[in-house]
Amino acid sequence: MTDIRTFVKENGPLLFDGAMGTCFAALPGRAEQRCELANLTDPGEIANLHRAYLDAGCRAIKTNTFTAGVDLAQGRGELAAQIIAAACRVARDCAEPCGAYVFADLGPAPEGAELSRGEAYCRQADLFLAQGVRCFLLETQPTDAGAAQLAEHLKERCPDAYLIVSFAVAFDGATREGFSGEALFRRTAALQSVDAVGFNCVSGPHHLLEYIRGLDLTILGDKALSVMPNAGYPTVLGRRTAYQGTPDYFGGKLAQIAQAGAAIVGGCCGTTPEHIAHAARALAALPRTAPVPSPVRAQPVRPNPRVNTLADKLDAGRRVIAVELDPPADDDITFFLDGVRTLHTAGADAITIADCPIGRPRADSSLLACKIKRELGAEPLPHLTCRDRNLNATKALLLGLSMEEVHNVLLVTGDPIPSQDRDAVKSVYNFNSRKLARYVSGLNGTVFRTPFRIFGALNVNAANFGVQLRLALEKEDNGVSGFLTQPVLSQEALDNLKLARETLKGKILGGIYPVVSHKNACFLNNEIAGMAISPEIIALYEGKDREAAEELAVRISARIAQEITPYTDGLYLMTPFRRVALMLRILERLNQS
Repeated sequence: MTDIRTFVKENGPLLFDGAMGTCFAALPGRAEQRCELANLTDPGEIANLHRAYLDAGCRAIKTNTFTAGVDLAQGRGELAAQIIAAACRVARDCAEPCGAYVFADLGPAPEGAELSRGEAYCRQADLFLAQGVRCFLLETQPTDAGAAQLAEHLKERCPDAYLIVSFAVAFDGATREGFSGEALFRRTAALQSVDAVGFNCVSGPHHLLEYIRGLDLTILGDKALSVMPNAGYPTVLGRRTAYQGTPDYFGGKLAQIAQAGAAIVGGCCGTTPEHIAHAARALAALPRTAPVPSPVRAQPVRPNPRVNTLADKLDAGRRVIAVELDPPADDDITFFLDGVRTLHTAGADAITIADCPIGRPRADSSLLACKIKRELGAEPLPHLTCRDRNLNATKALLLGLSMEEVHNVLLVTGDPIPSQDRDAVKSVYNFNSRKLARYVSGLNGTVFRTPFRIFGALNVNAANFGVQLRLALEKEDNGVSGFLTQPVLSQEALDNLKLARETLKGKILGGIYPVVSHKNACFLNNEIAGMAISPEIIALYEGKDREAAEELAVRISARIAQEITPYTDGLYLMTPFRRVALMLRILERLNQS
């Protein structure tokens, strides 16, 4: 049998099979069953699918092990070993009579499991090597975490092993974890022990063809480009998910992908043996010459960025004041607009707007940001939560903000829906604030003519502030350039703020919350996450009426503002109970100091 490297270089393109998972799910009675377990319970059915792809003309098949790594990473090592051993036997028995290559199929390992991604991949590799498999496909990856570790492990354990690393990108070039596919491609192509790099899943053949035409394939050197698109895009027919991309269309597009530079091609979700048969015929009709990558398309000239007054002030070393005003809970915006106008006139450099605080629905923070920017000329800083938006919805929202000249965002994970509402309203989280920051930062370099200034939250009241600092450093690595802190109302919070100043590179706006009564202080201390008020401050409010309590709030807020000045680049004032007049008094006191 021809060495895999020789085949790819001299006889390519190497045609893989299609999608075992979706083909298995289409079988009668199999839609709700896990296909990897069929290696153990019904290996003949898996063998029939392998043979169907081989009969269609593919020269490489994947073991039916896409999710085995999940079992391994979550502590079900014995089950993973059984699945892998059975899958290798079935695949090898089918491939050997045809002279086809067998690739160990490693799907993405889960994040936050007992094993790291790299550890999970290496342990899987050992199980495959023990079965005699020497070719590996690390596929549908949302990140390159663990890829280098796997590559080095294979090089050490089996120097002749062949490794393909394949990423799953949407048509805009981002993975589900917010990474740029181009950045992942570049980093992985630079790994000496990786043999091929490419893309699979999520996108259909047209979009992956267009995507690779925009990449600089010369960075691959002697590595191969691998492309395995979906049959198209899914649609729901009744209760079944189906891919309606036709086999002849898929085959023609796969031939174009090969002509554009891919030396390894195949199919992902929705691709049946018929899709692969059409691809085999289309590839056979190509001239027997090495693929010639298309010239990289020139990037359009990006216009000069627009003005971002908040970012410009911070970059110039000038202190700024951002004031938060909660969005209305109904459609009467009069008070909100009047409050913004008043605060802006009084010297607030930015108005921050929460995104459905504590999980309760309020007017959309981004729509309000656009309105006050357009009608009042105030600089808004809308909060964007990860709750209830996927990456598509987030990008669409950011495009709208940028069009309205809103160029600052505070990215937070967001409070979950309160428990009593969970039966009727569900929280949806596709990513956290760090992944969202990474995604927005990637768009800054490719989509937005005026980059967004990305801010994050920093909880200086956290019991384990070391964890908060570690997360903040991750946020900075992912593009966050400034932080708004929770209120500083205790010595512990002040000490944590000092530590943050020593540790972080980004700008810090120190949180100021004017407590307005003894009842308010007790409520905040006991029922609101991220708040911590010292007993000494709480005691000061005992027996105070509204007027006296507000005067005390002004004095305490001004004192705290002075104390945190050496450790901050500005202030983040939070308006309690819509008391704009109280915030005016605090702003006046701050301006006098």
